[in-house]
Amino acid sequence: MADTNTTNGKSVSSNSQGYIFLYIFIAILIIAALIFLLKSSFFDKRSVDARILKDEMYLNEDLVFTDNTRSAKKWLWEFGNGAKLTTQNGSYRYTKSGSYIIRLTVDGELKEQFPVTVRDTVIAALDTMVTISGPTSGVVNEEVRVEAEGKGNQFEWSFGETNRVDVKGRTALYTFHTPGKFMVKLTTDRSHRPIYHTIFITDPNAELDTDMVVPGEGEQKVIDDIRARLQAIANGADFNSNYYYLIRRYMCNNEKVTVAVDQDGVKKSSDFYSYCMGLTFGGEIVVDEAQLTISPNSTCATLVNIKQHSANTVKK
Repeated sequence: MADTNTTNGKSVSSNSQGYIFLYIFIAILIIAALIFLLKSSFFDKRSVDARILKDEMYLNEDLVFTDNTRSAKKWLWEFGNGAKLTTQNGSYRYTKSGSYIIRLTVDGELKEQFPVTVRDTVIAALDTMVTISGPTSGVVNEEVRVEAEGKGNQFEWSFGETNRVDVKGRTALYTFHTPGKFMVKLTTDRSHRPIYHTIFITDPNAELDTDMVVPGEGEQKVIDDIRARLQAIANGADFNSNYYYLIRRYMCNNEKVTVAVDQDGVKKSSDFYSYCMGLTFGGEIVVDEAQLTISPNSTCATLVNIKQHSANTVKK
């Protein structure tokens, strides 16, 4: 027989009181769980902040990739053909044309996908029946001549310095003003896709520069010189002139020199080309220090150590 209490002359079951307290306790638990879920969903959830430089390219081009996901520690880039990389930033070159899905996994849980199309440059040239005839090297401030061979009525040339159409016509004359590696692009009314021609431009007068900085002549002078050039790239200055200056003067034209980067307390590594490309679209970066490791009995750098921080982060 259930216990009863008397209130204002009416009997109240003690079991009923117990159920009321139980319902209140369950309601409190449900509210707490909802608050926790809402907090996790709206305040603590991270999302992948990653990019690839181009989603359509040719076999002779590098796929440049970078990730800026908040507080990320581990990366797994899968390129859709079995190849994988575990660096935060870098580059990859496909060996076969086709369509691929690039998958990025950050910290083992956050995922993002990027579709990419890789064109076959040989097939493109045969398909359009138009080819480019011209030199593969030249020097700054001297005119180069390239010519389209094949059927067509309209020809537009882009030489890679200005990011626009530079010359129209079957024959193009152009003068480069900066050294570097350039992809000359030709578009015609008969082409299904652009035709490309690679040309290397050098500056012979640069080797005669009396202010040339050589490793060993003054460590601080070298550090300041490298840091200033890298900062110029990060600030959006001309990429080719600053990049090839550093490659020529300090790295014996080796674009694959290893770069060890310490940014905001996070350490990572890549090759010099990929690092510099990352500076151009990796956000606002401030380069604090840049030091070289020189191979014995040589002036060629084998390692570049860099300390930098995000512009919106207070330097420690």
